[in-house]
Amino acid sequence: MFSGLSVLAIQDVTDGGHAVVVTAQTRDVAVPCPMCGTPTAKVHGYHGRTVADVPVDGRPVVVYLRVRRLACPVLDCGRQTFREQVPGLLERHQRRTVRLVGQISEVTRELCGRAASRLARVLAAPVSRSTALRLLRRLPLPRQTVPRVIGVDDFALRRRHRYATIIIDAETGRRVAVLPDREAATLESWLREHPGVEVVCRDGSAAYAEAVRRVLPDAVQVSDRWHLWRNLCDKALLEVRAHASCWATINPPRPGGVREQTTRERWNKVHTLLDQGVGLLDCSRRLGVALNTVKRYARMPEPTALRIAPAYRPTLVDPYREHLRVRRAADPAVPVTQLLREIRELGYPGSANLLVRYLNQGRAEGDRAVTTPRHAGRLLLTDPENLRPKETALLEKITAACPEMTQLADLVCGFAALLKPAEGNDVKLTKWITSAHAVALPHLHGFANGLEIDRLAVNAGLTLPYHNGRTEGVNTRTKRIMRQMHGRAGFDLLQHRILLP
Repeated sequence: MFSGLSVLAIQDVTDGGHAVVVTAQTRDVAVPCPMCGTPTAKVHGYHGRTVADVPVDGRPVVVYLRVRRLACPVLDCGRQTFREQVPGLLERHQRRTVRLVGQISEVTRELCGRAASRLARVLAAPVSRSTALRLLRRLPLPRQTVPRVIGVDDFALRRRHRYATIIIDAETGRRVAVLPDREAATLESWLREHPGVEVVCRDGSAAYAEAVRRVLPDAVQVSDRWHLWRNLCDKALLEVRAHASCWATINPPRPGGVREQTTRERWNKVHTLLDQGVGLLDCSRRLGVALNTVKRYARMPEPTALRIAPAYRPTLVDPYREHLRVRRAADPAVPVTQLLREIRELGYPGSANLLVRYLNQGRAEGDRAVTTPRHAGRLLLTDPENLRPKETALLEKITAACPEMTQLADLVCGFAALLKPAEGNDVKLTKWITSAHAVALPHLHGFANGLEIDRLAVNAGLTLPYHNGRTEGVNTRTKRIMRQMHGRAGFDLLQHRILLP
């Protein structure tokens, strides 16, 4: 039970009620002088220490220890007397044994201050939050060596206000450094102080790219493939929304509501005035709407809001759509209360208001749910092998209804094939960029232009096996640490916790 105290001479163990009390003393062995190193066992006096040890049976352990004050036999030594220490068990000026400090430090490493203090109290080793933080700061950081391949990314200290930079070993995931901001000068200074980096994995940040280019002109910069795909997804979704008036015709007809009527009336008024030669600003004044609204209606060849699919969420009525459609087709004047009674017999658990809203939106008349731009974009961006048969059929209808969607689907599939690193992908990327510029997809043109600006890093990302995935994992762990600390700690403590192994 007290094997950790085997270096001491145990004299007595008593039950102190709330704690287990151990009385012990150091053994009569020679101890080297801390100044000159001469062994001595000559006792000059005794001194008592009260220390806490790891708990036993859910109760704290208190050790009353008598240590010796020894006299150095060397006359000209700088220390005539000294108090003996117990290496591996006690440290100078400490009131806890080394193993108890180690246990509390491990708890603090995971939970930080307040939470660690609460848990330590439950474990019968109470410490204050300030003591927990001191033990955390006292944990030694691992000896850092500059890796050959590093990953660089930023994370938010305070979103949209303050950011910091994390540097890791891209091959092993080991944290290397945390910088207080994401400026190019800060990263440039760190790279100058830590030479030896050959490959840098990063996102599309121009600041990081410029810092690496200044300090390490011969280093290989690798653009992260996940960020490339994410940028393509954003641009593809914008294209899907821009062409919604074309492909959304595949949606089933639905009755027009107040918004559709208002849109049609306003569109007719704007185009009537424009046909009469009235300017855009004068149209805005006559109709009492914003100038940008008039410009938007002027660019519409027809009121597209009538054909864009509404973004409906799944509801409890969806499983009974077919029953409602058949009943309303057979008897258009059937009361809603009757429909509610019927579907409740079939297991409908919802309210009457939900059913009324569902019917007023016209969602019961369609054979299938409407397709929203986000849903259509997801179909375009999903691997065709992972689509279900009905999703594949829907995607074919979308691409058949709009030629631009067919071109977009082909370009998305072509770029997805490049995301598996292989030799020759840089040549294929050139052909892909040429194909992207040849179609009438302006948002995709912007994406292709961005690839050209950072072409060398993109080529490396598509041909080399390095990536920034481990850096994103470290950022996820950092967010957990920041949530634990609730913004109360400074950057130095956050840096210490991130770099701890």
